[in-house]
Amino acid sequence: MTASAITLLTGCDVLKPYTPPRPATKDSLTFYVSPDGDDENDGLTQKTAWRTLDRADEVPYKPGDRLRLKGGARFTGELTLGPEEAGSVPKPVVIESYGTGKATIAARGTAGITVHNTGGVEIRNLAISGDTASRRAEDGIKFFNDLPDGKRLAHVRIFGVDVSRFRNGISIGAAAKSLGFRDITIADSATHHNQNAGLVTVGPRFRADDPSYAHEKLTVTSVRAYANSGDPKAHDRNTGSGIVLGSLKGATIQRSAAYDNGANSSARAEEGPEGIWTYDSTRVVIQNNKAYRNRTGSRVDGGGFGLDNNVSDSVLQYNLAYGNDGPGFLVYSGEPTNAHKDNVVRFNYSWDDARKLPFYGGIVAYGTRLRNLDIHNNTVVQRSPEGSERPPALRLRAGISNIGVRNNIFVTDGAAVVDSDTPFTQTKVRLQGNDYFTTGDWKLVWGEASYTSLADWRRRAGQEQHASAPTGTSADPCLVDLAAPVTDRAGAANLVSTCADMAGALPLRSVGVDPGPVDYFGERLSTAPSVGAAAPPRSAP
Repeated sequence: MTASAITLLTGCDVLKPYTPPRPATKDSLTFYVSPDGDDENDGLTQKTAWRTLDRADEVPYKPGDRLRLKGGARFTGELTLGPEEAGSVPKPVVIESYGTGKATIAARGTAGITVHNTGGVEIRNLAISGDTASRRAEDGIKFFNDLPDGKRLAHVRIFGVDVSRFRNGISIGAAAKSLGFRDITIADSATHHNQNAGLVTVGPRFRADDPSYAHEKLTVTSVRAYANSGDPKAHDRNTGSGIVLGSLKGATIQRSAAYDNGANSSARAEEGPEGIWTYDSTRVVIQNNKAYRNRTGSRVDGGGFGLDNNVSDSVLQYNLAYGNDGPGFLVYSGEPTNAHKDNVVRFNYSWDDARKLPFYGGIVAYGTRLRNLDIHNNTVVQRSPEGSERPPALRLRAGISNIGVRNNIFVTDGAAVVDSDTPFTQTKVRLQGNDYFTTGDWKLVWGEASYTSLADWRRRAGQEQHASAPTGTSADPCLVDLAAPVTDRAGAANLVSTCADMAGALPLRSVGVDPGPVDYFGERLSTAPSVGAAAPPRSAP
């Protein structure tokens, strides 16, 4: 049937003119969509563009094809790529804007872009927005693999997108008996005003006896996840996080920010949101990020950064957390799997965290069978929120073992510098080389005992010693400006010690800890041990 043929049906119904879904060619093609186009066109040039996403979605896209939407224009509907489309790493299918500005995909009760059981896809320079129905049940950009062959699909690229008003802004997922995706890059994007989370990766339930991970090799760079509110009716799970990475083997999150999330999360939920966190994953590096003003509707979580259940061989480093409802940095294990192990928290700043939930603190470690954790060279400054309970700089709880806490600066305004519900011996927890300073009366809680001096705690608890010599100090760390707000790297410079020589620091290599190459500001570390997130002396940037 030709393009001009019309088949008459009974009554007044008329079939649309037949349009070939794709020209018969082996070459890669570029298709255009414009509000000035016509769905009867071939779509192959800007002058012969299609008009709607419905027409664009009819095409079976082959490796190397491009679909280009006119910049600044708004298109209602959704796009989908299925298992017979794309699939080539060297010749990905690209969906992008052309001309000036971002094109907007306005979903109505659907996802924005869905990629199902295929890889080799790039999504660039688009705005994708949902509506009330999409926000309840659909994701803005969704990659999902439920193939049963145990194969990860390669090459996912998401660049320069703005995604809002969905359940999750961007999701990368795998079904219960499937693997997901590998070689994933998400960069220079914003995901905001979504309900459950800004960016998530998910996979099958973790099995500690046979650990496997759905996704492999993910990089997230310069992504802003903000104002993802949470679901007030979701009492059985956490909602309202910024960036949540699950079921990953090998990932880096860097130069990103999560803020103002979780404000509408459930008040009855037993678990809450965080700014940036990972779970059921291994070899995850979270570095050079900010997480601030994140909230929780309940009495749990609401912090900046987290290493949650079943995380191993992972690092939180060079990050800034401030003004969060919960802890700046939380390391937690709620499952008795022995799979939460071999992690590091180093060269981070926490300022004024645990504002709503002072029973946490700036840095928190607790849970079930959490082991082999190094917390070193962090700077934590805790100011008291309104109310009687004051957050400590460091909170420790039972269930942890082989934990090293070394060369940190812990500052409070009269709250306990450390609060531990268990009087750990050095076989379980070792605190060495830290500076414990308070502008009020000095206090440290160790099990049922409360100490008023470092020397007394050292003598009675056996902490802050190395090779029979005392370590640590309670001296003023000479921070540049303890009262100044810390909201960026320049502000963090106010929490740099100006003391020429901080007594009590421990050479980390002497206890088998690799300190890393640089401090929070990227300055190379000298051979002399230092205390806190920045090696003094240095001038503010």
